[in-house]
Amino acid sequence: MAMTKQKYKNDCIILNTLDELVPKDHLVRKLDNCIDFTFIEELVKDLYSEFGRPSVPPVVLFKLIFINIIFGINSMRKTCEECKVNIAYRWFLGLSIYDEIPNYSTWSQNYIRRYKDSEVFEQIFTKILDQAISLGYVDVSTIFGDSTHQKANANKNKYEDVEVEIVKKAYEDAMLEEINNDRENHGKKPLKETGKREIMFDEETGEVREDVNTKHIKQSKTDPESGCFHKGEKDKCFAYSHHTFCDKNGFVLSNTTIPGNVHDSVSFYGAYEQVNQRFRYQIENVCLDAAYLIPAICKKIISNGHTPLMPYKRPMTKKGFFRKHEYVYDEYFDCYICPNNEILKYSTTDKNGYKIYKSNPEKCKNCPFKDKCTESKNNQKIITRHVWEAYKEYTNELRYTKPWKELYPKRKETIERVFGDCKELHCLRYTRIRGLKKNSHNATMIFACHNLKKMARWMWKSDLGKPLNTLNFQKLFKIIKYYIRKVSSLIFELTLSTA
Repeated sequence: MAMTKQKYKNDCIILNTLDELVPKDHLVRKLDNCIDFTFIEELVKDLYSEFGRPSVPPVVLFKLIFINIIFGINSMRKTCEECKVNIAYRWFLGLSIYDEIPNYSTWSQNYIRRYKDSEVFEQIFTKILDQAISLGYVDVSTIFGDSTHQKANANKNKYEDVEVEIVKKAYEDAMLEEINNDRENHGKKPLKETGKREIMFDEETGEVREDVNTKHIKQSKTDPESGCFHKGEKDKCFAYSHHTFCDKNGFVLSNTTIPGNVHDSVSFYGAYEQVNQRFRYQIENVCLDAAYLIPAICKKIISNGHTPLMPYKRPMTKKGFFRKHEYVYDEYFDCYICPNNEILKYSTTDKNGYKIYKSNPEKCKNCPFKDKCTESKNNQKIITRHVWEAYKEYTNELRYTKPWKELYPKRKETIERVFGDCKELHCLRYTRIRGLKKNSHNATMIFACHNLKKMARWMWKSDLGKPLNTLNFQKLFKIIKYYIRKVSSLIFELTLSTA
C-alpha cells in the first residue's frame, strides 16, 4: 500500500452548532442532564446587588469549579485556558464560540468579596445530595466513616515551636460526671473539672496569670492553620484532615475539615454529629476502623441507637506476658482475678476515666507466673479499666455477628474508594490554597463533585438523564411490538368466543 501524506486543512469552515460538536455521551452532557444548575442563582441571590453593571453569571463561576475538580485540572488559571479551546467545556458553561471565557482572577475576587463568609458551598453539597436521595441512590442504613489527609501548601522544614491551649474534648464533661459518680460509690472525693482556668499569682514575676493546660506543637510559618501530620510509614508533613462519612453506595454524606495534627478519635464527633442530625433515625450501623475503638466513641454510637461495627484491635502487650483478656473481671465484686486465681482490688479512678486495680505485692512476690505478669520493682500488678469499658466490650462482641461479617469488609469498597477516587481524580491529594476555611470550602466542593459525577453516570446508565435522541429505541420498539402482539391475540380470542 502506498504511503499517503497528510494534508493539513486548518482553514476549513465548519457549518455545525456547538451542540452538534459535543459527543452525545460526553461527561458534560451527563452532568447537565442530572440536575438543574439554576438553583445556584437562588442560593447566591442575596450576595449580589440589584444595581450596577452586569456581573459574570454565578452559575458560570461555579461550573468552572465543577470543571476544575471533576476533570482533575486543579488550577483555575489552567481551567480558564482549557475552556477557551474545549468545545465541550464551553457547551457546559452555556457560552458560544464567540463569548469570552471569564478571567481566572474573576473567581478568586468573587470568592473574596462574596462567597468566603457564606454557606453557599455547603448548600450546593446539600442540594446535590438531596437530588441523589430523591432518586433513591442513597442508602444510609449503614454508614462508613474515616479520615484522610491532604498535603498543605506549606514547606515542612519551615516551622516554629509554639505553645497552645489543650482544647477540651467533646465527651469530657460527661466523662467527669461518670468518674465522680464512680468515685463517690467507692468512698472517694470527686475530682475537679479538667481544663478549668484558674487565676494564679506568680511569685517570681509578681504577675497575676491564668493557669491553663497547654502543649507544644510545630506550627507552619507558611500556613499556620495546617497541622503537622505523621502517621505510620508516611512522610511527616503539614496537612489538613478531612473526616468523612459515606453510605453503602459511596455517596458522601458529610465532611469536616480540621488541621492534620488532630487525631481521628477527636475529629470523629464533629463529622458524626453532622450526619446524625439529618439521618439519625435511618442509620442502623456505623462502620469504622480500629482507630475509633475507644470507649467514648463506642458509648456515643450505642447511645444514639446505632450499632458500631469495628475491627479487632491488637493489645499492646509485651511479648511473653499475659494479655489483659486473661485477667477475668468480676462485675459483681468489681475486681480482677489473675491467672493464679488471686484478686486485684479496686484502688481509685483517675482523671482520664480509668479505674485502677492493684494486686497484693506479698502474694505476687512468690507467684510462679510473676515473669509473665509484671516487671515492677514493688512486685505489684496494675490493671486499668475505663468507666465506659462495657460499651467497648459490647462492640468487640459484635465482631462475631453476621452483620459485621457482611458489612465491615465493604469499607474498602465505600469510604476507601471515595478517598482513592477523590485523591486520584478530583485533586484531594494536595492543596494549592492556604487557610482552614478555604480548604474546608474546597473539600466540600470536591465531595459535592464526587456525588454529582456518580449520580450523573448512574442516571445516564438507567436512561433517566438521557435526552430523547439517545434512548435505546431498539429496546423500546421490542416492548411496543410485544404489547401489540399481546393485544392482537386478545382480540383474536374474543373474536373466536363471540363467533
